[in-house]
Amino acid sequence: MPKLSSRPVEGSGTPPGKRLLVLGAGPAQLGLLAAARERGLYVIALDRDPAAPGFRYADRRAIISTEDEQGIERLAGAEGVEGIIAPGIDWPVGIAARIAERLGLPHPIDGAIASAAVSKQRQRERLAEAGVPQPTWQIVKSPDEALQQTGAKSWVVKAPDRQGQKGLSLVRSKDDLPTAIARAIEESRSGVAIVEELVDGPEVTVNAFSVRGEFHPLTVTDRLTAEPPAFGVARAHVWPSEAGGQPADVARAAIDALGIQDGPTYTQLRIGADGPQVIEVAARLGGGHDAELVHAALGVDLNGLALQAALGESIWSAALHVVPQVGGAVVRFLVPPTGVLQEIEGVEEALGVEGVQEVRVYREPGYVFGPFLRAADRAGAVLVVGESREEALQRADEAVRLIRFEVGAESLV
Repeated sequence: MPKLSSRPVEGSGTPPGKRLLVLGAGPAQLGLLAAARERGLYVIALDRDPAAPGFRYADRRAIISTEDEQGIERLAGAEGVEGIIAPGIDWPVGIAARIAERLGLPHPIDGAIASAAVSKQRQRERLAEAGVPQPTWQIVKSPDEALQQTGAKSWVVKAPDRQGQKGLSLVRSKDDLPTAIARAIEESRSGVAIVEELVDGPEVTVNAFSVRGEFHPLTVTDRLTAEPPAFGVARAHVWPSEAGGQPADVARAAIDALGIQDGPTYTQLRIGADGPQVIEVAARLGGGHDAELVHAALGVDLNGLALQAALGESIWSAALHVVPQVGGAVVRFLVPPTGVLQEIEGVEEALGVEGVQEVRVYREPGYVFGPFLRAADRAGAVLVVGESREEALQRADEAVRLIRFEVGAESLV
């Protein structure tokens, strides 16, 4: 069902046959895994889900959680891998960096920087020390702890050391804060929660790559999000952003504050009344086909660069030379109805829409779609280009309209 573009691989010096361990084989890792297969790497992929869609690109698969650090280290040692990478997911970035240090493998960032990058609390502390614009925030240890008086009317409550939407809540009433805080603390590894003031404004994402301390901003995309209760879940990434270039400058300051000198970064910001404020930085590739969008929009092979960084290969600044390919590009996600997936129709028709570069469908028949609450509930995505962002959006809407998920009731047997 998935359709991969037939774009030629450009600028990769990666010799075939190198052994690479990829943490995760879900939708967020599909682009990187496909790129590794195109380059002839020997790919060992791990995921706790035996039906993870990325396993189709792996030479060897392992049913291991991406958060099982001891199990991953044993696997890496036994397989004699030459590189380890965690694309598209936050917490395993720290695991990959620490294991690489212990096994003497290359990695674009060291364990200490990676550990800070995957902790929302440490991130907030580093950004505050450097004066990087960010929401007002507070660490709380219990649901009844007094909050700072900021005049906020809405809050975002998070577990500081979890990924995805675990423990994440949007709170519109102060009366609802204790319940949200209790939920975040329950999910948190450290037993605390972060309460942040909600920045009222549009969301943007800065995808970038750093080489020897030089920050290269690539795409600034508008992040169109779903309505609650699916808070924080992107429905689309749209390039170019209507916010202009200022978010890239703030992202640069955030990357510097965290000490990230090399490798890919993915920075989410909100544009408030006082300008861009950093919501979160990830020292990895984006999990929403961001690298493929970068390639379609600017001609930069971000997946290939991430692979080279993971394998310790030299990267030249010329590989980051931006040449706009189109006027607009969109990743539009597919939201299925609830029920048991029986059949998917319209993929070929969607591929026939002008400007459609890729269609990815994540799930096979038999998969049970629940309510749309998290990024993991998305059913697939289309990558579409056009002469303008408006044309790309129109084409994406047309392609999505053609793709139909036939579902049935879940059996009680």
